Amino acid sequence: MVGMMAMPRRKEPAGLETNRRAALLRAAARLFVEKGFDATTTRDIADAVGMRSGSPFYHFRSKQDLLKTAIVEGLDAGHARLLAAIDGIAEPVQRLRVLVRTHLGTLLDGECHSPMLLGETRALDAAAQEEIAAAFDRYQLPWQTTLDELQQSGKLASAASPVRLLLFGMLNWSTHWYRPDGKLSLDELADSAVALLLGGTLPTAPTTGPEKNEPQALS
Repeated sequence: MVGMMAMPRRKEPAGLETNRRAALLRAAARLFVEKGFDATTTRDIADAVGMRSGSPFYHFRSKQDLLKTAIVEGLDAGHARLLAAIDGIAEPVQRLRVLVRTHLGTLLDGECHSPMLLGETRALDAAAQEEIAAAFDRYQLPWQTTLDELQQSGKLASAASPVRLLLFGMLNWSTHWYRPDGKLSLDELADSAVALLLGGTLPTAPTTGPEKNEPQALS
């Protein structure tokens, strides 16, 4: 008896494959931030996008590959947004403000978790870490250029790399306390961050209690 010939795997339309890949990256990045890389399983990621547990491996070789790709592609997409936002802005204070506002929008308005995943790179091999480092260098370049210009114009005491990294740390930490339904808008948050960095002041209004977006003291 002649055996039945195996049917070839049906290839999905290119647009659908692209959408599924993007959905996997978004879900993986979100879960890696929420649960940590080690505690997140491929089943968790597949369940989050309504796929079977083995389906992510159709698009990515491993969970490590998912992490690396989520970080690199997220940083490169963020870099493209930064360049588009600051295009034509020559004045460095205004450019810094736009950089800060765009970064906050990426973190708090969008679904890009890449900056929050940099601490998980310890799970990756040296080659993947080098690829991520190169993407992060690209992302940091317009920031460092702007900080250098601010120092040269006397508006910033130091443009040393720790200043840039501390700025990123401050902005990224806002994901732990910022509330979109609070009184503080992202524009106001950006203004506050720039004022803090440049030693400026912002007008204050009397309040009867903590703002809804104000981080509470830890007990």
